[in-house]
Amino acid sequence: MGEQDMKIGIIGAGNIGGNLTRRLTALGHDVSVANSRGPQTLTALAEETGATPVHAQEAARGAEVVVVTVPVKAVPNLPSGLLDGAAEGVTVIDTGNYYPRERDGRIAGIEDEGLTESRWTERAIGHAVIKAFNGTYAQDLLERPRPAGAPDRMALPVAGDDEAAKAKVRALIDQLGFDTVDTGGIDDSWRQQPGTPVYGLQAGADAVAKALADASPERPAEFRG
Repeated sequence: MGEQDMKIGIIGAGNIGGNLTRRLTALGHDVSVANSRGPQTLTALAEETGATPVHAQEAARGAEVVVVTVPVKAVPNLPSGLLDGAAEGVTVIDTGNYYPRERDGRIAGIEDEGLTESRWTERAIGHAVIKAFNGTYAQDLLERPRPAGAPDRMALPVAGDDEAAKAKVRALIDQLGFDTVDTGGIDDSWRQQPGTPVYGLQAGADAVAKALADASPERPAEFRG
């Protein structure tokens, strides 16, 4: 492992979690991956990637970066003390989206208190998060990486309150083959939630910045519980 390689825990092995496991192991990072069903169900992914399958409560052990990529409704069910064994100053990435009608049901903190989805997730896990990958197609993680400076390099929006953690995540995304646009703090992260112009946008940094600026704080009806 080179000096830039990190210990990374991934909690959730769905489309985004699985493909981040594939890409991050290929880049040389030491990845532990967990899901809700147990490590025995991750044997194929582990054999394909060299990641270590673990129980969710072990995924963050020693990790510098932890990716939480589970359905929003499942966040409160994550093991308590999830981050207890993580490296000091651990950075937590939240990839989640609130889909009240399709999957998650109505969440009062988001609907009634007006919390952004990532602020609600922060409160549920008791740790600051960096919001990234939430509007990214999982397949693009495999198919759309480009070298820095490539004219067709996609940009991903990244929000967070901790500037050092945000810088670490932006550097990791650059390593994955994508530009980033800093979208501000977690209170501003509604600009990249489902139903916004940037959500699912496959474009470069200028177009992503414009889409973020064009967002409305009003939650679209189809994304209200």
